[in-house]
Amino acid sequence: DNHNRMSMPILRNIFFLGFLGAALATTLYYTGLEYTSSTFTAITGNLIPSITFLIAVLCRMENIDIFQRAPQAKIVGTVVAFGGATLMTLYKGIVVISLHTQHSHQTVTTTASQDKNWLKGSFMLVISNISYSSFYILQTKTIKEYPAPLTLTFLTCLSGTLLSTVTAAIFDHKISSWKLSWNITLLAPVYGGVAIYGVSYYIQTLVSQRKGPVFMTAFRPLCTILTAIMGLLILAEALHLGSILGAMLIFLGLYMTLWGKENEKERKLMNT
Repeated sequence: DNHNRMSMPILRNIFFLGFLGAALATTLYYTGLEYTSSTFTAITGNLIPSITFLIAVLCRMENIDIFQRAPQAKIVGTVVAFGGATLMTLYKGIVVISLHTQHSHQTVTTTASQDKNWLKGSFMLVISNISYSSFYILQTKTIKEYPAPLTLTFLTCLSGTLLSTVTAAIFDHKISSWKLSWNITLLAPVYGGVAIYGVSYYIQTLVSQRKGPVFMTAFRPLCTILTAIMGLLILAEALHLGSILGAMLIFLGLYMTLWGKENEKERKLMNT
């Protein structure tokens, strides 16, 4: 089938999929995670649906009529979600939930250096989310031009592996960083490679092929709930007021965006 045949534009897209998804987004994601916390990182990930929607509009994958209620809801929802992420980034606030009193006290009395790292990590996470959103848009475009989800997933992972290896070799010259032992240092990359990239990329490709990138990223907030619970119980991470208020705004914005998209879909069905 000529439609499934590999071409230079497809290879170019696969290269950029590896760059956007693994080399850039994932590297900044892990660095931002190191500077902030797992819960904060998961919450800022809720920006991805709104950013994906904005990029989809710019790429004309989503139609906007500002005089209709549904598009207005999607636009307002995107703005509210951005406001929530900005609040989380600039305002940390008091500790609301913590399993350890001593840990909570230390978190509130952070040093200036720690606050600086928190802002630096927040900036990296925002750039990471933009990169992920661009990845999902390009992934949807590529799967329509090359409708072979399993092959596309394999080539995307291969491209990401090669680019990440080159990036790591350039920025990290320590031999100890490449050493793996029979512990978390081996389990983490194996789990990440199989579950996060292999399985999830394939599922994302299938969903993007059928429903589009905006629908596929709409379920991102579920990650926030699970991460917050696991971070609190396993890592003893405290939940701050800024993160909770920001998360509420992001969820509100996401709900408005999804409502607008569903209402728009129903209107199209009625017109046909």
